[in-house]
Amino acid sequence: MGLRQSEVASTSEPMKAVVYCATGSADVLVDIDLPKPTPGPRDLLVEVRAALTETCPRCPERVGSFVEMLKTVQPMQKITPFLWFDNQAEEAANFYTSIFKNSTIGTVSRYGEAGPGPKGSVMLVTFQLEGEEFMALNGGPLFKFTEAISLSVNCETQEEIDELWEKLSEGGEKGRCGWLKDKYGLSWQINPTVLGEMLNDQDAGKSNRVMQAMLQMDKIDIGKLKQAAQ
Repeated sequence: MGLRQSEVASTSEPMKAVVYCATGSADVLVDIDLPKPTPGPRDLLVEVRAALTETCPRCPERVGSFVEMLKTVQPMQKITPFLWFDNQAEEAANFYTSIFKNSTIGTVSRYGEAGPGPKGSVMLVTFQLEGEEFMALNGGPLFKFTEAISLSVNCETQEEIDELWEKLSEGGEKGRCGWLKDKYGLSWQINPTVLGEMLNDQDAGKSNRVMQAMLQMDKIDIGKLKQAAQ
């Protein structure tokens, strides 16, 4: 068995993997909807293997035939936030993925003989938050996070704002205008999507009132923003 063709539909709809047989003994061997966030290569291989066992159980080389498909399904993100921690990279990745629903830990790499970290200690962790790739490095105490860079989260509801505000600021520091620092010093902005719409309203008086209301807030309150817009 060989892989003749693989297709991955990447749209606003759930991603789909379609795998064809090279021998012609079957047309479509696997046709599955991929879960979100899009699984990494190892998890995807499990998904495909399980589906293929049902459709083509006599193909002994089935696992190795999907290498090219994995490359197609899991393209490298063009720009990836790279976060420098002292020695808490794995702990931080677990913390963040426990908060955001569509999230997962990817790979954990460890220092070897060459260092500079202790052999066997965690060097680099990859993870996804809401489908976005991040990398976390244990680089030592040389560099610290500052407010000069922050992660902005768009929230649809007040409930989502409330939840993220409390969970991300636990052990950290709550700030003004929707900003907070988590316990690792990383800054976040917890913003409602409606805020941008209000601030860009063609009615200058309305947008100014919304801005003035927002400047008085710590955690953003959608109800108060809407009141100010009236």
